[in-house]
Amino acid sequence: MEVLDYITDILQNFVRIIMSVNFFDILDILILTFLVYYIIKLMRETRAMQLLKGIFVLIVIYVVVQICQLKAMSFLMENFLQVGILAVIIVFQPELRRILEKVGRTKVTTIALNIEQSDKSNNARDIAIKGIADACGTLHDTKTGALIVIERQTKLGDITEKSHVINADPNPELFCNLFYNKAPLHDGAVIIRNNRVYAAGCFLPNTTKDQYLPSELGSRHRAAVGMSENSDALVIVVSEETGNISVAMDGQLTRDLNKESLTNILKSKMPGNPAQEKKKLRGKKR
Repeated sequence: MEVLDYITDILQNFVRIIMSVNFFDILDILILTFLVYYIIKLMRETRAMQLLKGIFVLIVIYVVVQICQLKAMSFLMENFLQVGILAVIIVFQPELRRILEKVGRTKVTTIALNIEQSDKSNNARDIAIKGIADACGTLHDTKTGALIVIERQTKLGDITEKSHVINADPNPELFCNLFYNKAPLHDGAVIIRNNRVYAAGCFLPNTTKDQYLPSELGSRHRAAVGMSENSDALVIVVSEETGNISVAMDGQLTRDLNKESLTNILKSKMPGNPAQEKKKLRGKKR
């Protein structure tokens, strides 16, 4: 009987809450939901999303510390969170400015319709890998300098914001035209997003370990290392002097690659790798 009474009380309280909800409460919830969704969507286009994941982990740790009543950790977490809001504002300052600027430039009628679409098919991935590898082979033979950034989990919206959006299929002819030494965009990097050439003429951040790199490396190689330090992107460089192909990832530069070895790296590291997807699924099942 006690269990039945408890369930009855819950149902009655639930009905009472539902009956007290009016039109403005529903409107309030819908507006808040839309704002949260749109902020997350804007954050996904920048590197700030990775920082948000770190903040979420800290919040989880704080909750666990409070539940377990760990005094030393609780003292450290509480003092850390006191300056947390200020730290977030300082860390996210560039991203917050870009988000506000983007909201100001966006028409109200198109906000809800501006949904990012991605091509996840294996066929598109294979075409992209072949197009990039063939292009780098041609650029190697002609000793044409090139800088290609393949976006992975970390979104590069802050890099592509002031670039030229192309959104085209990756093929050798397009890359050769973009990096032709008299083309207007040849000095910048090309960004690959969702297996397509998304933007060109992009300027990348400088590396933090410039003094440790070999002196024979030029600005393209240093920019590639810098981009790989600031994100999880896979960055391909073709030297203008020697035609050598290099790949930067996680702040490390792998040099003197050929078309075949580059293809193998792309197959294993580009987003959508079937083997990696299977591992993720196995991890979730466990």
